[in-house]
Amino acid sequence: MTPRILVTRRIPDSAVRLLESAGEVWVCDQDRAMTPAELHEAVHGADAVVTMLHDRVDGEMLDAAGSSLRVVANVAVGYDNVDVTALDRRGVLLTNTPGVLTDATADLTFGLLLMTTRRLAEGERLIRSGTPWAWNFSFMLGSGLQGKTLGIVGMGQIGRAVARRALAFGMDVVYTARNRVEAEVENELGADFLPMSELLERSDVVSLHCPLTDSTRHLIDGTALSRMKSSAVLVNTSRGAVVDERALARALREETIAGAGLDVFENEPEVDPELLELDNAVMVPHLGSATSETRTAMAVLAARNVVGVLDGSGPVSPVNG
Repeated sequence: MTPRILVTRRIPDSAVRLLESAGEVWVCDQDRAMTPAELHEAVHGADAVVTMLHDRVDGEMLDAAGSSLRVVANVAVGYDNVDVTALDRRGVLLTNTPGVLTDATADLTFGLLLMTTRRLAEGERLIRSGTPWAWNFSFMLGSGLQGKTLGIVGMGQIGRAVARRALAFGMDVVYTARNRVEAEVENELGADFLPMSELLERSDVVSLHCPLTDSTRHLIDGTALSRMKSSAVLVNTSRGAVVDERALARALREETIAGAGLDVFENEPEVDPELLELDNAVMVPHLGSATSETRTAMAVLAARNVVGVLDGSGPVSPVNG
């Protein structure tokens, strides 16, 4: 019997063609997140499902799929939208798309860092508003990066790529992570390992690259923000819920920290209204992997994972199993 493959969002044609080599493909024709009810109806009888980060893959979804489901291919590095335990209980494989979005996300991180420290978004808004301005020595002064300390929270592939970019800008790098990286990696990056509290106190820029777990949810809360320098900047390109947005808005408004660059939000696509009112908050709509090359590579890797499971050769980037 021909395997049935569900794709919950439109993806590049090259990935669809690859999936079609392995089975009958159904792609959601509405380019938006499927509602849980729509997902549960569509997934019934599927052998494989290609999911996006806003698709909730839990016991109810798996029950709706039935016993035929063999693989969930999540088009993202993180899989906080997936109940891995529920998949394990049913013998369903989970795959993700690591590696292919590392450089794009690291580039976006540095873009946000520069936009925040050099007040680029604020300056662009000023120009577009038609507000009169004139150059002078104190006009819209920002902060340079040379000799400053970048604190990286989570030293995986993306964290390391950000560290390499920081070296090119003449920054010093410190990091914290669940597990300390190998000595050769620390030497390559000139990175010093610090406890979280000390990293917050020493860093001029804190950049978040950790997965969203129970232990990292609201990792950056009011207490953490109060430890940072008043001149420091926070950048988040990981997951929105790693930051307590209400606490961050308060810290920015009260100038507990100098600024924040955000690509992700706790309740996407909603953004805390207080953040929208603050000039020292730079925000973009989850663009970390948003290059045509990267999004295509992510979709193709997900498709390769599906094909590998269905033809028996095995997935390229498994999470469980």
